[in-house]
Amino acid sequence: MNALLETRPVRKTTQLRRLLESPHTEFILEAHNGLSARIAEEAGFKGIWASGLALSAQFGVRDNNEASWTQVVDMLEFMSDATTIPILLDGDTGYGNFNNLRRLVQKLEQRGIAGVCIEDKLFPKTNSFIAGERQPLADVDEFCGKIRAGKDAQSDPDFCLVARVEALIAGWGLDEALRRAEAYHEAGADAILIHSKLPRPDEVLAFAERWAGRSPLVIVPTKYYSTPVEVFREAGISLVIWANHLIRAAARAMQEVAREIHDTASLLNVEDRIVPVEEIFRLQGADELAEAEKRYFAGRSRHTKAVILGASRGGAELASLTEEYPKVMLPVAGKPLLQRLVETFKQHQVNDLAVVTGYRADRVQVSGVQRIENPAFSEHGELASLACARGAFGDDLVVSYGDLLIRSYILGDLLDSDAPLTIVADTELPRPDSADWRDLVWFEPERAVPWGHQARLTAVQNRMVEQPPEAPSGRWIGMLRAQNQGVAWIETALAALERRADFATLGLPDLLAWILDQGHPVRVQRIHGHWLDVNRAEDLLRAADFAHGLPAEWR
Repeated sequence: MNALLETRPVRKTTQLRRLLESPHTEFILEAHNGLSARIAEEAGFKGIWASGLALSAQFGVRDNNEASWTQVVDMLEFMSDATTIPILLDGDTGYGNFNNLRRLVQKLEQRGIAGVCIEDKLFPKTNSFIAGERQPLADVDEFCGKIRAGKDAQSDPDFCLVARVEALIAGWGLDEALRRAEAYHEAGADAILIHSKLPRPDEVLAFAERWAGRSPLVIVPTKYYSTPVEVFREAGISLVIWANHLIRAAARAMQEVAREIHDTASLLNVEDRIVPVEEIFRLQGADELAEAEKRYFAGRSRHTKAVILGASRGGAELASLTEEYPKVMLPVAGKPLLQRLVETFKQHQVNDLAVVTGYRADRVQVSGVQRIENPAFSEHGELASLACARGAFGDDLVVSYGDLLIRSYILGDLLDSDAPLTIVADTELPRPDSADWRDLVWFEPERAVPWGHQARLTAVQNRMVEQPPEAPSGRWIGMLRAQNQGVAWIETALAALERRADFATLGLPDLLAWILDQGHPVRVQRIHGHWLDVNRAEDLLRAADFAHGLPAEWR
């Protein structure tokens, strides 16, 4: 039982109380949002100061209670969720009277905030470093009532309320500061924060000497920052708050980078001075989400990758259109053909995409894809391009021609297949006079599913070189999916076919034919229309209609 209690996480409220009551001087750092809070914790700090100045600054407003207390609490929730260490809120004056403070304490506890510090000024407050000597202070008895109300409102006995004394800031002197601190201590404050804006710690040290450890003492050495911390330790200071340094550091860095980018119209001079985007992902917890998806995602649990073949320039009928761009970058209704295909994949959460480029590879500019260049594209066929992408294979792989337009459901159905290897074939054959008699397939219904749209592939042929004894069942559209064993079949087929002298001339149908010859089953997902590819200039016109959702009479 004792071992179980020792491994149970310590509540954040208890952590903060231990910091305040520690026999050693402890230190906490300002943070103002979830990212800065996580950075503070990773730096090794045991607690966070949710600074009123920093929180208002990150909202872009003044430190005059211009940000509502509910906006502050909402931000605190993000900060608490991002960290495991306690947060002490700079609660200004408590955002109103005793009743406002009661509700604030309740809401802070609900969001896992360990404590609140309130100052004895009037609402709405002004930052202590802006004409602090002219700012009126709250009535002592009224402020004591506010403290008692806050303590009565808490449900966690370790929730901490720190009373901040502003008498030195306002110029009222040491005696008044001590009088107020004693009253606040008697009213139930868990600690006293004594504040000063002098560049030396003399006032604070004099207060600490006369306070004599009656309760934990907190300081904010923003103005007397050059004081060695040993001085604070010798004075018996319980907690030192570095109160606004992350927001100030962030502002300086952002100003410098913003000016540099504006003045040079380039990122070259700043990229090495800022963290890579991967570090932001890490701080956001992207890896944890990826692991959680493996455990909890109710949809497809496997990580699907896709390889898109886009190395060729295009046929002779497209020559005038592909002088500057490869076929896959030709515009279709305002978007490159390849971008439309990529967007279809991403609609189905297939985000790990690789495109094999070749002709005018520098012009293949589509975001969200990995580019793999086939330097010998002019001598190679599509099978050699697929071989270039071996490093992008995974246990779940979709391979597609790069000039395809499909209705989204086709890919969705393909991703639902549980077969090791599945291809998509259209049962509507080209017209007899069409030039599209290629990638022909023969199939028969699977015994387990004599109805529906699934069948078993029996033969595949790249082009109709002679009239076969049996009419083809359909045409392969240029898209397949392999899983686990099916990926192994593809890799084995590539290795075998690479030994052939004619490997450079082979296409994907040759790959499928080799797999069939080994006796491996290939499922066919049957469709009837709802796709097209681009091989001629007139195909681009039909593709535009298709992209706009219009029927495409393309055969």
